[in-house]
Amino acid sequence: MAFDERLADRIRGSLGRRKGLVEKKMFGGVAFLLNGNMCVGVHKSDLIVRLAPEATDAALARAHTRRFDLTGRPMKGWILVEQGGLKTDAQVSKWVQVAAKYAGSLPAK
Repeated sequence: MAFDERLADRIRGSLGRRKGLVEKKMFGGVAFLLNGNMCVGVHKSDLIVRLAPEATDAALARAHTRRFDLTGRPMKGWILVEQGGLKTDAQVSKWVQVAAKYAGSLPAK
């Protein structure tokens, strides 16, 4: 299945030009890595957000979110945000900034 190219464009706009930012095809979609660490991405029509593991439960308490689970073994620190939670560019930007802050705090790979 194809991924939402429009959402990918919105992510690109929110990330801007950052040192160490790389875009890769992953998960049947597209992922954005910061210094070699996965930051955000698109899976089908959902936004993949990587965040601090201890922030997972609070993020999942928000509407339009669920665990990112492709293998049957979900990991803390990875969520999906459905289209209902991405209606405005401000909503997309907020999630992208959370992910970029976390990925930027990790050691470069």
